Amino acid sequence: MEEIKKHVLDCSNLNCPMPIVKIAKTIRTIEVSEQIEVLATDPAFKADVEAWIRKTGHLLISYTEEGRNRIAIIEKTK
Repeated sequence: MEEIKKHVLDCSNLNCPMPIVKIAKTIRTIEVSEQIEVLATDPAFKADVEAWIRKTGHLLISYTEEGRNRIAIIEKTK
């Protein structure tokens, strides 16, 4: 089985809307079924990324919070 290619995007210390802007820009540069692991510290990141996922149709694989760090894994679907 082929391993899924994962891109890491560090959005630490960026506030809304910059993490979403960076995700949108990065997702255009990767192939379908590749993933982006996004590291963020913005308290509003979870709501922002969930809204962006609903709007774009990509897949939120996982979302975790560790202290002030938020980690989302997003898979490009189209």
